[in-house]
Amino acid sequence: DPEFTTVYRRHRPMVERSIAWLTRGNRRLRFRGVRANDLWLSHRAAGLNLRRLLALGLHRPPTGSWVLA
Repeated sequence: DPEFTTVYRRHRPMVERSIAWLTRGNRRLRFRGVRANDLWLSHRAAGLNLRRLLALGLHRPPTGSWVLA
């Protein structure tokens, strides 16, 4: 299906980049147990999301609420 191929090729690089950011230098688990590693993964993803939002212009003006410019 040519339409699927076009959409797939457009979105694949973004997905691959996200996975690369998440796994950079972390191919093995750091902690013992599922719970500790799940918590680490959640924190890692949250940190990457925050870094991405800051790069897109997230800031907090004196009014107090966060704004994505």
